[in-house]
Amino acid sequence: MNLQRLLQKHFGFSTFRKGQQEIINDVVQGKNVLAMLPTGTGKSICYQLPGYILPGIILVVSPLLSLMEDQVQQLKSNGEKRALALNSFLSLSERKTALSNLAQYKYIYVSPEILQHPIIQKKLRDAGVSLFVIDEAHCISQWGHEFRTDYLKLSGVREILGNPPCLALTATATEAVRKDILSQLQLDDAESHIYGIDRSNIAIKVEEHQSVEEKVTALLDYSSKLKGPGIVYFSSRVWAERMAALIEEQKVGRVAFYHAGMEMEDRLLIQKQFINDEIDLICSTNAFGMGINKPNVRYVIHFHFPGTIEAYLQEIGRAGRDGAESLAVLLYTKEDYQLPAMLMQQEVPEDKQVSGVLDYLFSMGGNQLTPEAEKSMIQAVGLSEVAWGFLAFHLGKRGVIMEDNFIKPFDLKSTFASLKGIIEERTRVKLNRLYEMNRWLEREGCRRQNYLGHFDQCLEETPEHCCDYCGITLSKYEKRDELNRTRLQEKFLWKKELTRLFHQSEEVGIEE
Repeated sequence: MNLQRLLQKHFGFSTFRKGQQEIINDVVQGKNVLAMLPTGTGKSICYQLPGYILPGIILVVSPLLSLMEDQVQQLKSNGEKRALALNSFLSLSERKTALSNLAQYKYIYVSPEILQHPIIQKKLRDAGVSLFVIDEAHCISQWGHEFRTDYLKLSGVREILGNPPCLALTATATEAVRKDILSQLQLDDAESHIYGIDRSNIAIKVEEHQSVEEKVTALLDYSSKLKGPGIVYFSSRVWAERMAALIEEQKVGRVAFYHAGMEMEDRLLIQKQFINDEIDLICSTNAFGMGINKPNVRYVIHFHFPGTIEAYLQEIGRAGRDGAESLAVLLYTKEDYQLPAMLMQQEVPEDKQVSGVLDYLFSMGGNQLTPEAEKSMIQAVGLSEVAWGFLAFHLGKRGVIMEDNFIKPFDLKSTFASLKGIIEERTRVKLNRLYEMNRWLEREGCRRQNYLGHFDQCLEETPEHCCDYCGITLSKYEKRDELNRTRLQEKFLWKKELTRLFHQSEEVGIEE
């Protein structure tokens, strides 16, 4: 078995990147593996290459439909036709055909939600899964920066599939999160491959501004003079759309916005255009970028910062995947701290909402919660989809919501107290993580060393272009042509639109 020859033949690379070969060796030997590699350093090869050695299906649990589609298209463009994304993009007839012929596929991508269906579990078990892969494995941890409850059910699904070897992959996980991943997956015997998360080719710059107007001016300035392609992240769909329009007015290139409120077909089109260099700049919420294989993103700007250091590193890691010098800029004001806190409040239910749900379910004791009744209840108490998923998971763990959605009679007072305690603990953890992000923004010293310390890692060597504290030469990341230099000297033509922007309410929405 010559791994290097397979790497060259199927992926066109002559050498492995750091950590890849060691992980693959353990995978093909049938070991359970937890691996942490930096964003953009080729985690997908750690399960794609073993597909040419192992006999059965490589089943990949992926968090986003767009990520699945991107991975499948990459495989097909490399000549691998045995790849399938088992998701809602398939018509009913296509899904039936695919399920009847699963054994002819080598790589099957699924969401954790679709993997809960008993029919799909049976078809996969019959076809034979040789490797159970969990991409973005930090999602399985209740302490991760996301909380997808169906991720916590994956150990049970793996058991149904015959306990195939498991490969859990992540780019950013603290020691506590890594331990939780292993615990949730029941991987007592897993080999761990933990590598440094630092991407030395990405320079880090943080700017505090006194007002939102100042931030807008800075963003327009950066988008005009930086070499692209680039991504700008916002916490709001409204901000993403309006700033895309403002930037486009400056005629600095081809600009588009992207968020989870768009039709999936439109999102996939934008994603494809960006990958193919038909768009220069994406103004996006956090719905964009996870796993997108675009090597030449030259800068990432945060107009609003995320609620965790892990999410920040995931997002800036979309720059410089080709190893070339890239830039990450974060713009913030003191008032920005309120935004991630508002988003967190939407992710967990309020006491009044919990009481409303429990009263409704209590009245149904012994009966089935139909999809229609569930939808009516959620709307009546004003729950977000994320908050209901959180509640439903814990009600299921406590035996209130049983199989087939039958409601078991329960004690209202003790159940409410139990759920309230869980919600308070979840909120405490999330606020602590937001505090850590805030502390990183305002802490003195090297930005890179400070975030590495969050993961109990040290900076081995300070890069030439490190951070705003250690020193950055911004001209290195700027456009060189005279036309754009001239545009920088002109006044921005955005004041009228900006006035309108600040007098309209901000729509804040949780992205997938």
